[in-house]
Amino acid sequence: MKKIVLLSLLILPAVLLASGGDAESSRYFAQTGRETDFWPRVFNFVIFASLLYYLLANPIKNFFKGRTEGISAQLNEIEKKLQAAKDEKKDAQNRLDESAKRAEEIIVDAKAEAVILAEKIATANQNDLAVLD
Repeated sequence: MKKIVLLSLLILPAVLLASGGDAESSRYFAQTGRETDFWPRVFNFVIFASLLYYLLANPIKNFFKGRTEGISAQLNEIEKKLQAAKDEKKDAQNRLDESAKRAEEIIVDAKAEAVILAEKIATANQNDLAVLD
């Protein structure tokens, strides 16, 4: 039922428009002497399109040029930030490497000091034992 109603709603306007008769076309022929108004419509469309181009071409070009420049500026800014982040990462990596080297040096120095302190303690203990004997 629903399909029939939708189909009739689709077909009914076409039937009504098709049965309009030649009343309008015969009146147009009587007024202008032409069967159709195709060429005048083409001429009017060409005039309309020309006016639109004349009035809107520069604003549209300027809009897209400004948009292009804006996007280019944003891209340059992002590239600068990316380069700054890469430089900061490189600096941080260098500091990390230096810290690792310094930590190794500190560990080596601490081991050397521990050996020296152990020797001092051993000699001090031997001296104390010698004094006690």
